[in-house]
Amino acid sequence: MARYGQRPENALKRANEFIDGGKQARALDSLCEVFKNKKWAFNYSESVLEPIMFKYLDLCVELKKAHVAKEGLFQYRNMFHSVNVKSTENVIRGYLRTAEERTEAARSQSQQAVVDIDDLDNLATPESILLSAVSGEDAQDRSDRTILTPWVKFLWESYCQCLELLRINAHVETLYHDIARMAFAFCLKYNRKTEFRKLCDKLRKHLDDINKLAPQATNVSLSKPETQQFNLETRLVQLESAIQMELWQEAYKATEDIHSLMNMSKKLPIPKTMANYYQKLAMVFWKAGYYLFHAAALFKLFQLSKDMKKNITHEELQRMACKVLLATLSIPLPSAHPEFDRFIDTDKSPLEKAQRLAMLLTLNQPPTRASLLNDILRVNVVGLASPQLQELYHCLEVELNPLTLCRRVHAVTQALQSPADQQLVRQVSQVYQTIGFDRLLELAHFTTGFHLERLLVECVRHNDMQVRIDHGAGCVHFGCDLSESQREDKGEGGGPTLQSMPSEQVRNQLINMATVLTRALHLINPNANKAEREKTMHMMVSHYHETKVKEHMRILARHKIIEDRKEFLERMNTVREEEEARKAGELARKQALAEQRRLEMEREERERKRHENEMQQIKDRTLKEKMQQISMTPHGQKVLKKLEEDELKNLDAETISAREQEELMKERKEMQQKLKSQEKKVDYFERAKRIEEIPLLQKMFQEKQIEDRKYWEQKETDRIAELVAERKLAVEYKERCARMAADKDLFLAKLRAERNSAYQDNLKAFEARLKEEREKRLVQRRAERKEQRRREWREEKERAEQQRREEEQRKKEEEEQRKREEEERKRREEGTWFIHT
Repeated sequence: MARYGQRPENALKRANEFIDGGKQARALDSLCEVFKNKKWAFNYSESVLEPIMFKYLDLCVELKKAHVAKEGLFQYRNMFHSVNVKSTENVIRGYLRTAEERTEAARSQSQQAVVDIDDLDNLATPESILLSAVSGEDAQDRSDRTILTPWVKFLWESYCQCLELLRINAHVETLYHDIARMAFAFCLKYNRKTEFRKLCDKLRKHLDDINKLAPQATNVSLSKPETQQFNLETRLVQLESAIQMELWQEAYKATEDIHSLMNMSKKLPIPKTMANYYQKLAMVFWKAGYYLFHAAALFKLFQLSKDMKKNITHEELQRMACKVLLATLSIPLPSAHPEFDRFIDTDKSPLEKAQRLAMLLTLNQPPTRASLLNDILRVNVVGLASPQLQELYHCLEVELNPLTLCRRVHAVTQALQSPADQQLVRQVSQVYQTIGFDRLLELAHFTTGFHLERLLVECVRHNDMQVRIDHGAGCVHFGCDLSESQREDKGEGGGPTLQSMPSEQVRNQLINMATVLTRALHLINPNANKAEREKTMHMMVSHYHETKVKEHMRILARHKIIEDRKEFLERMNTVREEEEARKAGELARKQALAEQRRLEMEREERERKRHENEMQQIKDRTLKEKMQQISMTPHGQKVLKKLEEDELKNLDAETISAREQEELMKERKEMQQKLKSQEKKVDYFERAKRIEEIPLLQKMFQEKQIEDRKYWEQKETDRIAELVAERKLAVEYKERCARMAADKDLFLAKLRAERNSAYQDNLKAFEARLKEEREKRLVQRRAERKEQRRREWREEKERAEQQRREEEQRKKEEEEQRKREEEERKRREEGTWFIHT
């Protein structure tokens, strides 16, 4: 193997011989020797080594040795990445194409559509081994696992290795992103959620590594528009794949990556890319339950499509407007006291979360329900929507008619889940102070009593409204507590407001009284503060004249600073463009220098081969160099000093080297002796310290035991006292709650009765539908049986007719055959008679 491995042509020939003999492993070993010898990069071109590399990678795929393929690709990239990038790209694409074809062939052979293993990097887990031992899988399942799973794992490793190989090389940037998209398609095809998360983390880490690297000619730079566009398109594919696989956490991370890449760019992406981004972002917000930001994303998409799309049709515009309007109306009404969220959300404040989500939409501040309603009115979204949705908007946000609200909303659409119930309670609270619960339930005719009561309790819990339910009288009171009120400003998107609640009127009473008294004072004595007002006006005018010149100069100076800053930024952009052009020139110059260096190394190699015949001169030169090397070491200098000049002349280099080794061994023995004596001293000293330390440690341990016992007794006493107090408090709570047991039982009995009645009604309806369906199916089965018997009778009749015709045909043929035989017999008899005559 070594004899043939000296040259690439011989190695390829030897590998083909091994392959013909069925020894693929030995063929792969023979080709490995070619790429381990780096001198072939200077003696052979890519046209010679590229077929060898293809054969090498085919063997790696056939033997499923991904790590061996990675080593070969690494060596090949180092050989030709700066000379012929196209060859490296062809080799990697061919390798991945072969791996994909073999995996697809294994998938067609196997009945297994996807691999039922959580992590391809950890195939044989203890749980899977135990499960396979006790499960009753058949031979087909085991065959599928052995056929498809290894190839899927090999393809996944190939993708990861190629991405790691090309991550920071600017020459193969297009190939890197193509492989990333191929890996996303692989995860979608085989439903590999674990590998998809690993792939996203890997790409995110590669992007961080690019930011940390120093700028060089061969490194990827995010300051280039082409690189930014490549990364942006790859992240959009990642977002689309995450949505298809329903990995919403990864989809959200992908939106953050896309937003960061868009911020790096000097100009905004094309409108088509932005529309795709907003559409996917709206879906992510909807799945996360952020209905406010879902509506904001759809509104941004509507604005972008309306402004940028030239040939948009009226139907498409109406469909988008309906979607935006429905999303806005579906936003839950905000709490009147959002400060209560501080006691619920312990991770991050709602404001901080809203700001982060608003950044993804390129908004300066988080949107609100009221601001979105104003925006859709400003761009005429309501006017572009369908008439039914326009009526729904007027019912919920414009008109105040609680008696017909739910009926009108229900008439518009029965399938739409709208916030009409909460709107109903708000509007009724402005019209009625007390209303019967049955009457309120009659107005909200599409809900139940339990749901309505729960809605009222939620409004009170969030302090959005003042509601008190009187179960004894069967009514509901609004605004009855004058000692507490809502916040001063109105809720967002709460619909029209008729009047303030009594509690709000009491809160504003002092403000109204102060306003009325101030107005009365001005009416009684209008000139009371005239002199003081004139003095204040005079001071303001004089202050203006004193500071107007200074303020004017300050404004001019600020204007000049702004202009200077703009000029500075323009100069910086010009300098940066010149620097990029200079770097491009340096890159071309470095490539030319590399080519020149390669030619010089080839020339030096030829010179070395031409002088290989001068063996005697090389021997003398080697002896001289060895003597110089010995004289450069301290031990060699000592040996040379001890030897006399005449003796030195009679000795050769090997003898002097042996003397040097003797001196070195002598010094080494002396050093080992010193280290042994020093080791004994340290050992004795440490042992003495341990002996003196033992009594002190024992004493400290005994004292700590006493302190720990005291601490434990104290804590035990406190614990018992707390348990006794807790027991006493629990008994008090039990006695207090026992008085409500009858009310609770009555409420549960009523609730059970209502649900049992609803269950019985549903059961009767189901039995009626079952009976009807059963009769319908009996009639259908009777008709099918008749039709089947009729069809069988026809088939039997046709079969008998066919047999009859066949029988007649057979008889007719036999008769004809008999007649022919009779005629033939007569002809033979006549011929015999004629011959005899």
